[in-house]
Amino acid sequence: MKLLKNISALFFLIFISINIANAQSAGNDKKAARALAVKNMVEAQNYVFNANYVMPMRGVGRSLTSEYDLTVSKDTVAAFLPYFGRAYTAPYNPTEGGIKFTNTHFTYTSKAGKKGGWSITIKPTGKDKNISDWRDVQTLRLDISADGYASLQVTSSNRDPISFNGTIEKRGK
Repeated sequence: MKLLKNISALFFLIFISINIANAQSAGNDKKAARALAVKNMVEAQNYVFNANYVMPMRGVGRSLTSEYDLTVSKDTVAAFLPYFGRAYTAPYNPTEGGIKFTNTHFTYTSKAGKKGGWSITIKPTGKDKNISDWRDVQTLRLDISADGYASLQVTSSNRDPISFNGTIEKRGK
């Protein structure tokens, strides 16, 4: 009887071990697939950064309840992000708050980061270097992990810097 209990306990442990190994394998497969998808999006310069948390230089960080994003493609960068902080000059159009622009003239630099991630610097530029073309945003720095989590730092000429946390997703048309 004792032998039967030991054998059944052994089979039970083997069964649980196999199930745990299969679950970990499935989790690793999903993680590898996500990492490959993120790598393809970043290398193709075709993705959307969805912001879900904002950290202003002054004040308290907060979760974002609306949809805010930075869309990146080979020929266009479009930002629709909130702004909380100190502005040193009044905006040209006071009805438009936040960081909102679409720019087709920019430099895009991508470097391999830690643990399979990327560090991307986007600098909007003007075609003729006219101040009204490059607007207020000087630099967008995006640090992307292999898992698709990212942080965005926005440096402006007339505002305090601001940071966002979020995820990288496939860009839809």
